[in-house]
Amino acid sequence: MTDTPRSLVRDNAAAHRFEKIVDHHAAVATYSLAGDVITFEHTVVPEALRGRGIARELVEAALASVRERGLKVVPRCEVFDAYMRKHPETHDLLADPHQFDAVPRSE
Repeated sequence: MTDTPRSLVRDNAAAHRFEKIVDHHAAVATYSLAGDVITFEHTVVPEALRGRGIARELVEAALASVRERGLKVVPRCEVFDAYMRKHPETHDLLADPHQFDAVPRSE
């Protein structure tokens, strides 16, 4: 199965969200932006799209965009927080570089 342009993750800056449209459903990761810090607030994947790895795609696309733009991340959303905890290669993007220090990981 190949992605069509409609199914790619895009940054809808006007709505402050990364989004992916699949089968007429929108999966979104909302954010706020203040200076060079982006705070990921909430991620929603409709029931019809769950189990397809779409939340992961949203996170990975958003973090790639963050890296390209030279922004720092506050992962308030539990989806972003969990992903970043499991992927140390993303820790350089954290607004607080010590955010995950001495904090027990939940498995």
